[in-house]
Amino acid sequence: MHRTSSPAEEHLGVVARRGFRSRAALAIVCCAVVAAACSSASADRSPEAQPTLVVMAKWGTETTEGPSFLQVLRAFEQETGIAIEYLGVGDQMPVILSTRVAAGDAPDIAILPQPGLLRDLVERGALVPLADGAASLARANFAPMWVDLGSAGGELYGVFFKASNKSTVWYGVPAFTENAISPPETWEEWLTSSQALLDAGITPLSVGAADGWVLSDWFENIYLRTAGPDMYDKLAGREIPWTHPTVKEALRVMGELLGNDSFLVDGVNGSLRMNFVTSVRRVFSAEPAAAVVFEGDFVAGVIVGETALQAGRDFRFFEFPSIEGSPRSVIAGGDVVVALRNTDGAMALMEYLAGSESAEIWVERGGFSSPNRTVDLAAYPDDVARAAAEALTAADIVRFDLSDLVSACFGARTGAGVWSGLQDWLADPSAVDAVLEQLEADASC
Repeated sequence: MHRTSSPAEEHLGVVARRGFRSRAALAIVCCAVVAAACSSASADRSPEAQPTLVVMAKWGTETTEGPSFLQVLRAFEQETGIAIEYLGVGDQMPVILSTRVAAGDAPDIAILPQPGLLRDLVERGALVPLADGAASLARANFAPMWVDLGSAGGELYGVFFKASNKSTVWYGVPAFTENAISPPETWEEWLTSSQALLDAGITPLSVGAADGWVLSDWFENIYLRTAGPDMYDKLAGREIPWTHPTVKEALRVMGELLGNDSFLVDGVNGSLRMNFVTSVRRVFSAEPAAAVVFEGDFVAGVIVGETALQAGRDFRFFEFPSIEGSPRSVIAGGDVVVALRNTDGAMALMEYLAGSESAEIWVERGGFSSPNRTVDLAAYPDDVARAAAEALTAADIVRFDLSDLVSACFGARTGAGVWSGLQDWLADPSAVDAVLEQLEADASC
């Protein structure tokens, strides 16, 4: 079957070759590649066995994530002989995928950035449930939370290959040690340490607010700590409106740091023009412009991929601080792998990604946490990465990224929904009521 790609996809698409060591999965692949030897293949498989698997994700090859995922895919192809065309299409991935599904040109495999998109695709009849091998591995290797998030209507559709601890705050060690500043454990201590850094002539924060998901991660961490997990669940489930007083209170607290122009490198306006990767670079470079950047554990991947800085010696993280005595809490993110075509090759790749071997390839490269419980913690490249991964299981409260739980039309979408609304708020915190009314209207999409 001939496939067409958009110019953006052709620019980012690359062919990677990968494989895996499971004998059972390898046997499945042989059936897909050598059709003449597999006349007894089950009738529910696609009659058009694809010689090349098309895999789509948001991770572009210009980021640290894209090349790392290519290494995972290369191992799969090297042992199976199945070629993989990888399309790293960026944050517009939900829109691009939806367009291709509607046009009957869906990829074989997609790595979705949010569970809300998984449910949307199930409702459209676009996804294929996991075959028995992949489903059994997923249920054995992942905690119930991840299995539930990958399911819809009683069927298991997805494997959460990549997870992230999105409650980590990264700082340059010299800026803290040279000014006798301790990593804060409470919100008030964070405000105090930020002022101390400023007094020492160091800009406290770098915020890449041009990427709306950065602001939603700030909000979710603060909301979980100020409103509590029950209200968090209600907001995610549309049981309370975005105009609820708890949402307004979270934004008030958020403004104590992000609304202080002097705390932000280049101020609020500069932050709204700065993307995530640049925000990390402004902290971790030969001449840092700020001391701290908040984001998930994948920050470490950017640092080690672009600098010679060493984890522990030059950079560390502290956990997102408690607010008003809130318990230790973690916002988790994750990318879920789904199949859109029922072929033997696609199911073999799903089974491979449900195992520990595939995850450990990326784990060793850094900037990656696996929700797979069978992944060896010793595979993490340093104590800092290991601590970020362990915190996912050690927290008292864990909730999934809210913007990824809600419908894709409102959640993780560039220039729209919650991402855009929070950018509007940062640009003018005094217009909070109007912003919340717009968020509530957009949430009904």
